[in-house]
Amino acid sequence: MKFILFTFLTALLVIVFNPFLPYWGVMLIVAVFAALIGNKGAGAFFAGGLGMGLAWLGQSIYISSFSGSSLPDNMGELMGFGSGLPLLALTGILGFLLGAFSAWTGSLLRQLFKRKPDNIYGH
Repeated sequence: MKFILFTFLTALLVIVFNPFLPYWGVMLIVAVFAALIGNKGAGAFFAGGLGMGLAWLGQSIYISSFSGSSLPDNMGELMGFGSGLPLLALTGILGFLLGAFSAWTGSLLRQLFKRKPDNIYGH
């Protein structure tokens, strides 16, 4: 449940803050959010990655389909892909990687400041 909630809230944060902040600002917000939520390791990695990747993929599909611009197809042809669809996929993959590593960073930051037991022998 925590995984799905973190994925959804990460996507929501990315959609809200992406128009106003650069990508690294959104990455910082995702990292701080991951540190506050407290997902561990792989859960934070994949939830943050799916949230940001799906948000970027959805935004790029929305912009390219509703604007009616031929720019994605022209850029795809210029890069040798033939169409703009591989660019949409690359945008989603890049969003996944940026979100995953920023959420993982937040998770590791939380673990860094987590209090460790003083008495390891239980006396």
